[in-house]
Amino acid sequence: MYEEERYVIEHFPFNFLKVLFLCVIFAKYLQYGIMKITLLVVGRTVDNNITAGIKDYTQRVGHFVQFDMEVIPELKNAKKLSEAQQKEMEGELILKAIAPGDRVVLLDEGGKEFRSTEFASWIEHKQNISTKRLLFIVGGPYGFSQKVYDAAHEKLSLSKMTFSHQMIRLLFIEQLYRAYTIINHLPYHHE
Repeated sequence: MYEEERYVIEHFPFNFLKVLFLCVIFAKYLQYGIMKITLLVVGRTVDNNITAGIKDYTQRVGHFVQFDMEVIPELKNAKKLSEAQQKEMEGELILKAIAPGDRVVLLDEGGKEFRSTEFASWIEHKQNISTKRLLFIVGGPYGFSQKVYDAAHEKLSLSKMTFSHQMIRLLFIEQLYRAYTIINHLPYHHE
């Protein structure tokens, strides 16, 4: 909250004026919109344990930010395609899911690594610069096409280790939840 807003709230004796002022502040925030976060993945999650974890952490993240996971269907007859063909075809589907104004972040082993507290600061910064939709993308088993790399604004890595494209979904959503508990000073993360 800005100093002017705090001053008005503390010093105006009339509740009506305080409520009116808070409505103006709220309208100002609505003007810029509330950031939404989307995790875009290729193919459905097949492991029931991972699916249960994703559901749990998606509900937890939903207490802090609009969050959803969008699934691009798996390619038909993918076994008949080469790795390069599969990446290109998945890439075209990924590019169709990117909307104007999206801030595109690829979850990629070559991306920038953060500690959990640094990731929380990064997320908070994205909220403060009025990002409409932060779009995190997990590619298929062979990664991303060059066109998807070209469309991305940033690359982020959760680890130097390699995880399955199924497992990374749960790990990412848990880290997103952890980031919001850090931002809101809640007792989940321990240093």
